[in-house]
Amino acid sequence: MATATRRSKSKPKKDIKHQPKVFTFEWKGVNRDGQRTSGELRGSTIAEIRGILKSQGVTPKGVRKKSASLFKSEKRITAMDIAMITRQIATMLSAGVPLVTTIQLLGRGHEKAKVRELLGNILTEVQSGIPLSDALRPHRLYFDDLYVDLVAAGEHSGSLDAVFDRIATYREKSEALKSKIKKAMFYPAAVVIVAIAVTVLLLLFVVPQFEEIFAGFGAELPAFTQFVLEISRALQSSWYIIAAILFAMVFTFVRAHRNSQAVRDAVDALILKIPAIGPILHKGSMARFARTLATTFSAGVPLIDGLESAAGASGNAVYKKALLKVRQEVMAGMQMNVAMRTTGLFPDMLVQMVMIGEESGGLDDMLNKVANIYEMQVDDAVDGLSSLIEPIMMVVIGTVVGGLIVAMYLPIFQMGKVVG
Repeated sequence: MATATRRSKSKPKKDIKHQPKVFTFEWKGVNRDGQRTSGELRGSTIAEIRGILKSQGVTPKGVRKKSASLFKSEKRITAMDIAMITRQIATMLSAGVPLVTTIQLLGRGHEKAKVRELLGNILTEVQSGIPLSDALRPHRLYFDDLYVDLVAAGEHSGSLDAVFDRIATYREKSEALKSKIKKAMFYPAAVVIVAIAVTVLLLLFVVPQFEEIFAGFGAELPAFTQFVLEISRALQSSWYIIAAILFAMVFTFVRAHRNSQAVRDAVDALILKIPAIGPILHKGSMARFARTLATTFSAGVPLIDGLESAAGASGNAVYKKALLKVRQEVMAGMQMNVAMRTTGLFPDMLVQMVMIGEESGGLDDMLNKVANIYEMQVDDAVDGLSSLIEPIMMVVIGTVVGGLIVAMYLPIFQMGKVVG
């Protein structure tokens, strides 16, 4: 650690002339509690990695250089990467490791080059005397205003380790909630896509084979069979037109959603009304609001500013508009629970718990409990939806395939009756 704080002028000349190559090493070992553990570290030699592990209380059992991938690609920095880095910073700061050393060790040991570059830029700023919050501010793509404001509050209060712990918890729970909501949205989409794909494949490749057989019957086909054959012919002759129309519709919608706030607001309001999906999104927005406001309030951020951050973090335009209205009412002197009730959007249970928190002076604790409740409800709802979607998917695909099979075999059945 002493070498991390040395001035550049004290470094030997050979370090300047010849920088050793840095590699990624995979290691396995046993920690202080006797548990097996493993991971990756970056360094120049195996001996160096063994020394780092021993300094961290890990007895190395095996260290080897990680082999390079044949298909090497630059991996982007994800929100989960930032959450993991935040947790590591919180852990190391609470253990008494200096901030500069913490950033230096994390930057050196990360497997992603972009993360190492990001932490290296932040380290350079911090070493030059710039506060950490100011060093994070230019990197808004990874550290949003809420993140930076909380770090600034921790710097002012002298409790940076506690603030990073709150941010880490907030980020981890937010990413877990986001993953659950994506899962809830994925299953219905998967049902529709699979059903359409199976139908198109059957109409393009299977139905034409039956049409050739039917041509030699010399009898009138059943209406259902004729209907399926007409769809198959239209799809074979005009599939490129249909594909172009679908592509144009999707492209137009995506562009309008990206460029028009009114379209985004309308979509956000619409998806809240979708059966089975809407209730999950409602609970998810309330969980994000409660978790964000609890994190900002417990870190010492004023309630007015916390409400603005919570509005942006709610993830839905309907809730954002409602929370900004609550913020205006609170600025005018109204209690938050009263302002929330006037919106007509928040359930009585949430409003009552906010009221209890305001009256008892433990608003952050109460909001954390609310967030935990809604996160558990989202988890249960997603699991229930997953269990429901699987049989629905089987029924939908079975109905589509079964309907096409019946349409193709109806003429054969009728011929059998005539012959009989």
